[in-house]
Amino acid sequence: MQEKRIERLRQVMQQQDLPAMLITNAYNRQYMTGFVGSAGYVVITQDRALFLVDFRYVTQASEQAAGYEIIEHEPKVAATILELLNQMGIKRLGFEQSDVSYGAFLSYQKNLSGIDLVPTEQVVEKLRMIKDAGELQIMQEAADLADAAFTHILTKLKPGVSENAIALGIEMFIRSNGGTSTSFDSIVASGERSALPHGRASERILQANEFVKMDFGAYYKGYCSDITRTVVLGKPSVKHKEIYDIVLEAQLNCLNNLKPGMTGSEGDALARNVISQYGYGEHFGHGTGHSLGLEIHESPRLSKLDTSILKTGMVVTVEPGIYLPGFGGVRIEDDVVFTDTGIKILTHSTKDFLTID
Repeated sequence: MQEKRIERLRQVMQQQDLPAMLITNAYNRQYMTGFVGSAGYVVITQDRALFLVDFRYVTQASEQAAGYEIIEHEPKVAATILELLNQMGIKRLGFEQSDVSYGAFLSYQKNLSGIDLVPTEQVVEKLRMIKDAGELQIMQEAADLADAAFTHILTKLKPGVSENAIALGIEMFIRSNGGTSTSFDSIVASGERSALPHGRASERILQANEFVKMDFGAYYKGYCSDITRTVVLGKPSVKHKEIYDIVLEAQLNCLNNLKPGMTGSEGDALARNVISQYGYGEHFGHGTGHSLGLEIHESPRLSKLDTSILKTGMVVTVEPGIYLPGFGGVRIEDDVVFTDTGIKILTHSTKDFLTID
């Protein structure tokens, strides 16, 4: 697996006239090497794959980073990089401009004497956009775990319980069933707080006759899932049912028509246009979805501003919502992978209008 990723990266490096590439971003390091430790530097050339680690990780890197030469670097890693580049006669080094701080760049300039430092943008991230079969299997398992957590937490929803208690119950279930953690701080927002798109769980106590919006995911074997469901505790009002049905219609319209070859903005419009037609467009202020994988938010996105072409193997969320300040809000979210002809939905929790007595 790592060998294929190295070869794909080398092809991009050739296109950009980069004889060597330095990878420092933690997620990109994990993607390229399979190493899950907290430190290390990847140097890829056209004929060598080098992984530089300190004393703590030499054994772990040797076990996890298949296909790499494992090198214990000097206290100043730049000294080891410079020595290796000089040995290979390389004078031009690409680096990840979005990951390297200005201070680190100045240090590289000082300590990599004679090396032309070339900023690159999203080189490995673009490779990560297309998931391979192994990644998709893990992401399906992560989605299954999120579905199971939703089924579990439904039995814990009742008036008198705090949002924080529900969030803790979600995380405990995920961790008890093979997950490392939740994919992010779980959103549990009830009553008027459900109108907050990213209303993290609070000490607010759940009450009867109100929305409870839950957005969470399972972080499993290094990959994220992401699901949102909204339910009503007690008896719903006409307004509860109205906005829930509109959001569900918007989400289903997107799921039923989303396919590779569209742009991110065209995918976004599949949900946004439905909500706007009902007069709630101003209450849907975020994008319809985002990619996910090693990170919870990756590219491309289903957004009014994203003109990226959606391709087979990409995994995105589909999560339209309506948020009414002072009343509450609804979001419904699934994870999907693009296939050759359409999409495959990874999350399968019910989207029926659930009322919890």
